[in-house]
Amino acid sequence: MAAAALTVASVLAPVAHADPGAAAYPGMEIRQGTNLCTLGYVDVRTTRRIHTAGHCRAPSPVTDRAAGLIGVPISLQSTVIQGAVIATDQVITDYQQIALNPDVDVNDVPAGRPRAAVGAAGGLVAGAPICHFRGRQRESCGTVERVNNRWFTMTNGVVSQKGDSGGPVYVVDGDRAVLVGLFNSTWGSFPAAVFWPTV
Repeated sequence: MAAAALTVASVLAPVAHADPGAAAYPGMEIRQGTNLCTLGYVDVRTTRRIHTAGHCRAPSPVTDRAAGLIGVPISLQSTVIQGAVIATDQVITDYQQIALNPDVDVNDVPAGRPRAAVGAAGGLVAGAPICHFRGRQRESCGTVERVNNRWFTMTNGVVSQKGDSGGPVYVVDGDRAVLVGLFNSTWGSFPAAVFWPTV
């Protein structure tokens, strides 16, 4: 995490056709070059774009776990630098948009979980229930530890490991999961996420 901003537009053009059977859905494991991350949000209705953490960027197409082509990065914003220390009043921006290839099947439902819907991040307070869907179809839930400047930390059961960056962070509302953030990294010992509306 860091204070210096970075904005980059990819020069890669979309691949004409995805590999047969390629699909995109929230919480799936994705790869960019040697970087392993998690897909956070899938727009299935208008732009056919997906979102993940900006620090997952690499000058290469995005693939699934089996090396099937998913799409290419088209824009990103990130103030995250590995190993940098930030204060809680600093702003973290960390996302990228990826254009899906035409043949990729899409849905907005994490495997075996409620439907993920874009929601407002307002109202998150310390102690509120929160969940994070991780790569390889794993979920961890706990509570909000602290709300900072456009980002927040989590505790009491929310866990993090390499490859979780970019995954959906949500609150459960009845039979749906309302997206409130994208998983970012850790702040000290606490998993952290950036607010979805800032993306």
